[in-house]
Amino acid sequence: MGAATERGANATAKRAGIGAFIGSTIEWFDFYIYGTASALVFDKVFFPELDGALGTLVAFATFWVGFLARPLGGIIFGHIGDRLGRKKTLVFTLLLMGISTTLIGVLPGYATIGVAAPILLVLIRMVQGIGLGGEWGGSVLIASEHAPKGKSILYGAFAQQGSPVGNTLSTVSFLTISQLPDEAFVGWGWRIPFLASALLVVVGLFIRLKVTESPAMAGLIEARKVAKLPLTEVLRNHPMLIVLGIGACTIGLSATYFKSTFALSWATTDIGFSRSSFLTIILVANVTQILVQPWGAVIATKMSSWRRAVCVMLLPELVLMPLMFVLIGTGDHTAAMVGVVVATVPHCLYYAALAGMLASRFPAHVRYTGISLCYQLCGTLLGGTTPIVGQFLLNVTGSITAVIVFAVFQVVLTLGCMLALLKRPNYDERADAPEPVAAAVVR
Repeated sequence: MGAATERGANATAKRAGIGAFIGSTIEWFDFYIYGTASALVFDKVFFPELDGALGTLVAFATFWVGFLARPLGGIIFGHIGDRLGRKKTLVFTLLLMGISTTLIGVLPGYATIGVAAPILLVLIRMVQGIGLGGEWGGSVLIASEHAPKGKSILYGAFAQQGSPVGNTLSTVSFLTISQLPDEAFVGWGWRIPFLASALLVVVGLFIRLKVTESPAMAGLIEARKVAKLPLTEVLRNHPMLIVLGIGACTIGLSATYFKSTFALSWATTDIGFSRSSFLTIILVANVTQILVQPWGAVIATKMSSWRRAVCVMLLPELVLMPLMFVLIGTGDHTAAMVGVVVATVPHCLYYAALAGMLASRFPAHVRYTGISLCYQLCGTLLGGTTPIVGQFLLNVTGSITAVIVFAVFQVVLTLGCMLALLKRPNYDERADAPEPVAAAVVR
């Protein structure tokens, strides 16, 4: 490759990475503001007939509905992405997500339209989940498949970085409007972040339309080697990859919801933290994640073994996640902040490397569908249920200990499944992973 050609390829790769980052930031902002609103206000606006912990539990159930719909989005847009291309699919997902989020911002509450309000909320949340279900896999692949040799995990981390930045923007928006009097916050203030999504989508579309199709997908289309039925093929030929991939994604998804959804509700309802006080703690943790997370991709790229890198990143979480809950339980603002921030480091390092590791285990022609199924089914079964299960355990036992055991179980599950997954063949044709690359199997 000539110097000019190489520079052009690198520029295209950087553009793809930036496009993946900005697009995924907007999508995750849309998704996270719902989680924050469900912890703070949805029980009052859409479920006022249900008091206390029960209302919070039902609000968390509508939060989970978005995760229930995400595998459907992964299947639909995974099919489109593996058949027609990554870029076209990502335009559709951004529009779908933005429109549904904006609609939540104008949805009347229970006091205005009665039971129709929570029903419509659930339906719109499902559409939002379908959009995000197709977004993640495409963002990861449009970045990682453009990457220069040896840098697929680093470029895949561009898309991963959208999650903490989107979460931070969500927290900042709610921290700002939480300064309003309670009546104004519940009456109209909570709607502002949802309505802001419309403007963000316009910005995201402008950037996303400038990104070119990934080389891997373009090559498959040109050679007419795209899968006819990606879902059927991936389930028939790679079922254990799906099972292990679901487990490997667990703490990468659920840790955020332990902090920003379950712990937010627990701390403000039972421990005595104010809304703004605990949102500040979450904000500091999110900023920490933004700064620390990219180093996970660096660690995975530099270390001689991905399996060793995973152990280095995840084993500390077995201690730090329980410590987080203990320190929040003290009711001390400084102690709680230390606990949440320190517990953020291990899982965010892992999350940065997760996308590239997972993508390398699927052949290119079913990769979009494969990684989307893993990530989104994990979100439905394990990540999105985290606030519900946590609140249920807290309600039943009256103690945070059961929640701590649940969190530790998720860390162990993640570690075991990823270590097993990394024993499987690496289908990355650029052979940029530290382990020997297995020969590609032609089916």
